[in-house]
Amino acid sequence: MTHIRTILQRATHDLNISGSPSARLDAELLLMHGLQIDRLKLCTHPERELTEDEAVAFMRRIERRSLGEPVAYILGEKEFWSLRFEVGSDVLIPRPETECLIEELLRFYRPPGEGLRILDIGTGSGAIGVVLARELPAARVDVTDISAGALSVARRNALAHGVADRMGFFQGDLLAAIPGNFDIICSNPPYIPEAQYNLLPAGIRDFEPRSALIAGPDGMDFYRQIIRESAHRLNAGGRIFLEIGEGQRDRVEALFRETGGYRDIDCRKDYGGTDRVMSARRPRETA
Repeated sequence: MTHIRTILQRATHDLNISGSPSARLDAELLLMHGLQIDRLKLCTHPERELTEDEAVAFMRRIERRSLGEPVAYILGEKEFWSLRFEVGSDVLIPRPETECLIEELLRFYRPPGEGLRILDIGTGSGAIGVVLARELPAARVDVTDISAGALSVARRNALAHGVADRMGFFQGDLLAAIPGNFDIICSNPPYIPEAQYNLLPAGIRDFEPRSALIAGPDGMDFYRQIIRESAHRLNAGGRIFLEIGEGQRDRVEALFRETGGYRDIDCRKDYGGTDRVMSARRPRETA
């Protein structure tokens, strides 16, 4: 029989050798998930014995992590906005900085959001759309994605969090799959330039979907299309919110200005001080 203390030491050693930057934390997360225990039980019962099946299953997960697979994919879930979201190879792993997009949107639109029609483009796991449906319970939230697999994940997450009845799921390229106009359009689109793809960490490059990362030679392909099409799909007074990558603020702002039809173009930084969320407003029509 193997104790928690012993197997954690072994797993941490193996992950350190493989180059994991957070070996002990990774091992603890994978063990807690496998044993279905919390950190308190993990720390206060280091003598707890694992069955042979538990130990074998845990070391298999450690082997996957040693090969660079992200912990979230091994667990099949990731926390976002203090909620747990299913993730898998069809979708990107939600990042903490994307919460800034939601925070910025909610600065303008407070609960319950009655009468609002919201569109989340390229929804992936559905994290943004599901959170908005929870935070604005009187709003209608539609999401699109070109990937059928991603939309399946998003639907399951919406069901798990009790908001599927107020969401619509549309498969297609950006706005092409869904008719009508919206009060809010938001997106965390692909924004990595092709030439930078091979410079990404192996855990991203080798496991997360390439199509959800790359956006042409300069990383701007999706911004061009979304900003152009949204100018005709926002209701008067409506707003658009876009997550951006490092160093893209000036170019995205220029796209808003060149496209025309936008006012109050603004940028919000994330908590690391990086420009992260661009927003703009379609002016209200005047008589």
